[in-house]
Amino acid sequence: MKNPDIINTDNNQNPPSVSVQQAFLFWLKLGFISFGGPAGQIAIMHQELVERRRWISERRFLHALNYCMLLPGPEAQQLAIYLGWLMHRTTGGIIAGLLFILPSLLLLILLSWVYLRFGHLPAVSAVLYGIKPAVTAIVLFAAYRIGSRALKNAVLWTLAALAFCAIFILHAPFPLIVLVAALLGALGGRFLPQYFTVGGGHGAVTNSLGKALIDDDTPIPDHARFHWSRLLTIVIVGLLLWGGLIGFLCIQYGWNGTLTQMGWFFTKAALLTFGGAYAVLPYVYQGAVEHFHWLSATQMMDGLALGETTPGPLIMIVTFVGFLGGWNTLPLSAADTSLMTGVIASLVVTYFTFLPSFLFILAGAPLIESTHGNLKFTAPLSGITAAVVGVIVNLAVFFAWHIFWPQGFSGAFDGISALIGACALLALLRYKVGIIPVITVCGVAGLLVFFLPLA
Repeated sequence: MKNPDIINTDNNQNPPSVSVQQAFLFWLKLGFISFGGPAGQIAIMHQELVERRRWISERRFLHALNYCMLLPGPEAQQLAIYLGWLMHRTTGGIIAGLLFILPSLLLLILLSWVYLRFGHLPAVSAVLYGIKPAVTAIVLFAAYRIGSRALKNAVLWTLAALAFCAIFILHAPFPLIVLVAALLGALGGRFLPQYFTVGGGHGAVTNSLGKALIDDDTPIPDHARFHWSRLLTIVIVGLLLWGGLIGFLCIQYGWNGTLTQMGWFFTKAALLTFGGAYAVLPYVYQGAVEHFHWLSATQMMDGLALGETTPGPLIMIVTFVGFLGGWNTLPLSAADTSLMTGVIASLVVTYFTFLPSFLFILAGAPLIESTHGNLKFTAPLSGITAAVVGVIVNLAVFFAWHIFWPQGFSGAFDGISALIGACALLALLRYKVGIIPVITVCGVAGLLVFFLPLA
């Protein structure tokens, strides 16, 4: 059996087939290395699945990504579910989706316990000081990688620039940006079709990458074909999975019980996460801190820092919120019981946050696959991809603003942090260094600044 990690240097030769076991190992690896937020995670998947392993072609990858961008929830995890499902049916999608969040779930539960039991450590702040500018560089690098492949002409570049201005200057809501981009893409597909063909404008990128296991012209597999009966089955199963647990919690603890309210609140949060985690964090903050008082504002900010420096989607911060909410419902003297409650609460919160993502993909992906190659459907999605590039650049600017000017533009400029970020970006762009080594080195640099102050 061939090792799928080995790059096939013959671009004209089809890559070897991939077993469920091989895919399992890849998705497990991805769960441990998926740093850098959604942009970084999507970039990692593109590099691994499109460029190195050639499991899927450029166009098929972007087609799946465009659909995930339309959905509420973590788009990177949904993309993993989509690709796992496309390759190995429902089992593959569930494996990919679960392994994408499992390492970060376990790590955040552990970090939440350490945070509550041992408090704040100066060395942790030092590591975060070095990692935060690296995250900024990773997001900017991801915008470059995705933009260089998706923005193939001046029209798409213009859409990306307009999206950036809309969110950065006008503070337009992300759903509105997506809607306008889709409408412009639909109009462009009708009147300027040559500019809205995925991979069009300057030729298909896929040709330079070689044949893929799931290539542009690969027929849609039987399990990916749309059937009303299959859609109805998934909807019924999804309602049972959601309603069964929320009903159990309601019977066990009452509607106003902490776990019941967590399940209901984070179900709503999951359905409102258009535009990624940063779009829904104000809603989570308002509910968890101000309304339910599950944790303090300071603890929420510390949880965000932990979420930024662990693998998996940033919305995994809800695991931290759930753990602290469960822990804080009991007296601190009951440490063992508080630990158990914290773990249970974090699992409940994570379940209700991510369940909709599985249902959206397993229910909707067959319909999306049926539109592959149909310009009427792909042109709006191409417009959305262009807009999303602008939104990702805005995220990088947001990070840089708050990291390099921690007291705002009226305060001092943090030159050391900016230097770390610039070196990280240079390593990613010029020397093609991997994301994990960059994060590690930047974390060490933060420690050196802490222990060896320059001033």
